[in-house]
Amino acid sequence: MQELKIRQAGYTEPAVRALLVDVMDELSERYGGSGDDTPIAAADFTPPDGAFLVADDGERLVACAAWRRHGDDAELKRMFTARTARGRGLGRRMLTAIEDSARAAGCRRVILETGDRQPEAIGLYESAGYARIEDFGYYKGHEGVLSYGKEL
Repeated sequence: MQELKIRQAGYTEPAVRALLVDVMDELSERYGGSGDDTPIAAADFTPPDGAFLVADDGERLVACAAWRRHGDDAELKRMFTARTARGRGLGRRMLTAIEDSARAAGCRRVILETGDRQPEAIGLYESAGYARIEDFGYYKGHEGVLSYGKEL
């Protein structure tokens, strides 16, 4: 893999949209259906109330992560690393970049929803200092949902 550059991207950019197809395909494999029915709009990730970050290897996008404002918090969305780029610490780098971006925008913590069929994500979040919080989002009350938060 070439040197990676983590940068901000537009949610509607063609390369981003292509990567998001992979995100939704993997979520669908794990959970069925569309993978995630959470309402999302491109404007959700517009600074200063959000950001959409990607990891670019010079040839293609290999990871993404985004946050959108949720009150005083930043809600993590679309955290994903392509299968070909896994196992190299990229998820942790993306998570750190999201935390830095949210902190710079004045958010007090990062919160997220994940599911019990994503043990890799759960392991990453817990090892990065995230702790379980009360469920809050679109999937609040659904079986298998796990909500986490981390003070910034």
